[in-house]
Amino acid sequence: MTEIGIQLDKNVPVPLYYQLKTAILDNIKSGTYEQGSMIPKEQDFCEILDISRTTVRQAITELVHEGWLYRVKSKGTFVARPKLNQDFIKRLESYNAQISRLHMTPSTKVITMSVMPATEEIAENLNIRIADSVIILQRVRYADQEAIVTLRTYLPYASCEFVMSHDFGKESLYSVLSQKEETRICMVHRTIEATEADREDVKYMDIKQGKPIQLFHTVGYNGQNQPIEYSIARYRGDRSKFDVNIYVDNQ
Repeated sequence: MTEIGIQLDKNVPVPLYYQLKTAILDNIKSGTYEQGSMIPKEQDFCEILDISRTTVRQAITELVHEGWLYRVKSKGTFVARPKLNQDFIKRLESYNAQISRLHMTPSTKVITMSVMPATEEIAENLNIRIADSVIILQRVRYADQEAIVTLRTYLPYASCEFVMSHDFGKESLYSVLSQKEETRICMVHRTIEATEADREDVKYMDIKQGKPIQLFHTVGYNGQNQPIEYSIARYRGDRSKFDVNIYVDNQ
């Protein structure tokens, strides 16, 4: 019989499903159940622990919903990779700094950097005229060589022409923009929504079409409250999570 490495105490007033859920989670965090490995089958838990299948399914289902496990039809239940806890949503920080703080190696691939006429959407966000020249910078960003996010950034050519000489596979866009006071990003506005992976996501991030994507629209402003950057970031929903602190207004 399969070794499950779990014991339950039926003499305490803690629901058995919750005890099992906690024990499985402890095994995941300790590495007893390794990332990508299949956990014991439901029947094994039932027989070894002498508990019902309903109890086992409730524990496993909650861990699936919380992102610790995932099911593969006709195969079993597997340990998921932990999501990257990214907090750029609440601080102005480079992607490289975020990933480095997670003790991972960041890298960037530039897909394209060119000049194009502004569409209505781009013009509205950058407060310029339709068809004015803008720089488009398209990148894929990685953590430990795994694609995490695709990023398309638009900059007004009139004020940002100097960035064209930089290599954004190696340099930070915000650091380069900070070289001039009029293009230094001092504040950003971000909107977040959920969407599904499209063909570009499949191509650049090696995920299946229709998988969840966290979509961010960002407008970055200089010290004079003029928009300098308009970016569209598409994060893998299975590999990213974002923390936000909310403070109570007692006034």
